[in-house]
Amino acid sequence: MSFIKNSSMNQQKISVKNVVKLCVLIVVLAVLAAVMFFGLPLSKVVGYYDIKPVTSSINYGLDLTGGVYVVLEAAEDGEGTSDAVERSVTIIRERIDSLGVKEPTITKQGSNRIRISIPDIANQEEALDIIGRTAQLTFLAPDGTVILTGKDVIDAKGLYQQTSAGVNQPVVSLAFSPEGTKLFAEATEKYYGQIIAINLDGRDISTPRVNAVITNGQAVIEGMASLEEASKTAMLIKGGALPVSLTPVEIRTIGPTLGQNALSSSMFAAGIGILLIFIFMIVLYKVPGFVSCLGLIVYTLITMFILAALKVTLTLPGIAGIILSIGMAVDANVIIFERIREELMLGKSILLSIKNGFQRAMTTILDSNITTMIAGLVLFIVGTGTVKGFALTLMIGILVSMFTAVFITKQLLKLVYSTGIFAEAKYYGAKEKKV
Repeated sequence: MSFIKNSSMNQQKISVKNVVKLCVLIVVLAVLAAVMFFGLPLSKVVGYYDIKPVTSSINYGLDLTGGVYVVLEAAEDGEGTSDAVERSVTIIRERIDSLGVKEPTITKQGSNRIRISIPDIANQEEALDIIGRTAQLTFLAPDGTVILTGKDVIDAKGLYQQTSAGVNQPVVSLAFSPEGTKLFAEATEKYYGQIIAINLDGRDISTPRVNAVITNGQAVIEGMASLEEASKTAMLIKGGALPVSLTPVEIRTIGPTLGQNALSSSMFAAGIGILLIFIFMIVLYKVPGFVSCLGLIVYTLITMFILAALKVTLTLPGIAGIILSIGMAVDANVIIFERIREELMLGKSILLSIKNGFQRAMTTILDSNITTMIAGLVLFIVGTGTVKGFALTLMIGILVSMFTAVFITKQLLKLVYSTGIFAEAKYYGAKEKKV
């Protein structure tokens, strides 16, 4: 009797079913990636519907698409000018956002200026029209004459008011300035029993009927269907009241050429970088490296869909945040695969090494990602403009990368092993002699 090497000890029977699963999964990922970037012209086949690329549903910032840059200057009004400008920034942001403009950048410049960047608008007159409309709030008499304007409204809020029957009903509470109080008292006396329309940007947002002569500067609008409707109406009324007069001192159109070149260059650089990462991971870690490549494809798909669904405005700093999160996803994979290789070197089975490798790497991965999430959260809260965009894409990328690196990669790695084709330690980056 003699002893011979049993080469089948670390092997298992090839599972055709799992091989088919793996192949189907790879094909599905390839198709989804192609559809995401290039779309699918179904109208040529079906006749009425096309699937557009996900990238076409993502908003792009001023630095990528061009737009209009405007600087507004507030009229000097003593020591209160700076505070009035601060309030105007908030009001203009709320109003422009409500008009559906794609994520404008609105910041205070100095003590009496506001800088506004509006993407996807090439017409300067259109930009001035959008900004100019932010202050056009009027109370109109039945004959269409202006009773008072937004500057006469000092507060508006939605709340519940108890009726004489003891029922809470949603209403809009208004407070007027001294001048507004006088004008509104005269109007309610003159137009008692008639409608005074509240008009914003040429559109009536509320048409209440005068049921009492109001002389104390405190009015209530009834007839709201819900507190949400009351709050929205109050926000529109309050948002139309700019506390200071603003005039444009600078306006210019920014062409998209620089942004397009920067975007294409960034995408090209990212593509080259990801390709080099794929090669590095496959050469160094063999099968796990290939699995990490599949995981990165899943990461890209999920991230792009989230950006499109949330209507995130993507800027160059935002792209940098995505690329940084890709690097962190790869870093997590490297930590996991090194742990797996260490387990294999100790003579453990491949499945047990995969299980232990992910468990041992979890603490390190969580530590690094949580600290980065905290930094991103602080940047998002404290930062403004493109800094917020960088922080948002970074946080989204980190969450998705943790999901793909810890969950998706683990399941894919188990699926690859279960095929039976790669059932030896050498396919997992471990040197067989040392094992």
